[in-house]
Amino acid sequence: MNVLVNGIGNIGQTLINILNDYKKLLKIDRIYALKNTQLFDWNREEVTLLEEKGIIICTKKESQYVNFDTVKDSLHYIFDCNANTFGLKNKEWYKTLPNLLGCSAQGSEKSFGISYMTGVNNEVIRNQKYVHIVSCNTHAIASILKTLSNNDFSNIVEGDFVVVRRSEDLGNHQRLVTANVVSRHMDQQIGTHHAIDVKDLFEEIDVPLDIQSSDITTPSQLMHVVRFNLKFNKAPQIHDINASIASRNTVSVTTKFDSNIVFEMGRRYSRYGRLFSHSILNNNNLLFDYTKGQIKGWAFIPQEGNTILSTLHAFLLQTNTIDEAHIMNILTKDLVRASW
Repeated sequence: MNVLVNGIGNIGQTLINILNDYKKLLKIDRIYALKNTQLFDWNREEVTLLEEKGIIICTKKESQYVNFDTVKDSLHYIFDCNANTFGLKNKEWYKTLPNLLGCSAQGSEKSFGISYMTGVNNEVIRNQKYVHIVSCNTHAIASILKTLSNNDFSNIVEGDFVVVRRSEDLGNHQRLVTANVVSRHMDQQIGTHHAIDVKDLFEEIDVPLDIQSSDITTPSQLMHVVRFNLKFNKAPQIHDINASIASRNTVSVTTKFDSNIVFEMGRRYSRYGRLFSHSILNNNNLLFDYTKGQIKGWAFIPQEGNTILSTLHAFLLQTNTIDEAHIMNILTKDLVRASW
């Protein structure tokens, strides 16, 4: 199978490296990478590093790389890693590719296809051609809801989430804010797009949720964090929560309170310096009010890492890979640590 990663940014580069590492397991023959933006002397090395690993670099302009038009008809799957509606625009020419089995787009490209997160709506996307991988914050909120309720969503009365965002990736310097910036609520009842997207995701499996979200951007380049406040018909005990966490291979815990330390642990010890957990819960810092049925707490959110497993799982499901569950168990075991 020939696959293309369209966009060699934060998500794209991590994804390319993991696809290359697990090429045989994923039954991939060739990995192409499409570089959309112009290359200069100062950023050419990042492409050279991928070439040295056997990745075939394609462009639509630069003559020293493979001309994309010569390979596009041989593609079987496309991982679109663009943002800001570029993925949505690309879908129009994806439709013209004769051998394309499927493709996925990331976070911001919401109407690209069926919204998906691994472990939520797997069977909904099997054999489907176009899938939208929900954002990092959607992954985190959804994983908190699944974990604290132990998948008993009927026990959730309501939830309120405040996403504390970093302003940009550590490697960028384009939109770093100098003070806290509060986001506008898109809906007067639901709030920011985070809760809207989580509600839409769970509607794919006919699960209604009464949740709200707000968002504040801070002068940080490390990690997002989310403060949650969940109300239950019957709030679970701490031992129930810990048992639920232990049963989930995509959720991690930490006893640390400093995002600098969590981020640095990932940079030192995790594959390609990324954290792949859907969320990293401060399970030693939960607040309980059993008279009101409430649980409050914090979780760290690994941005470019926590959508990767869903992206890989979507690929396996869309191409109807027979042993997809076995493959995902291997990938998850290799990429996710239970504790940081």
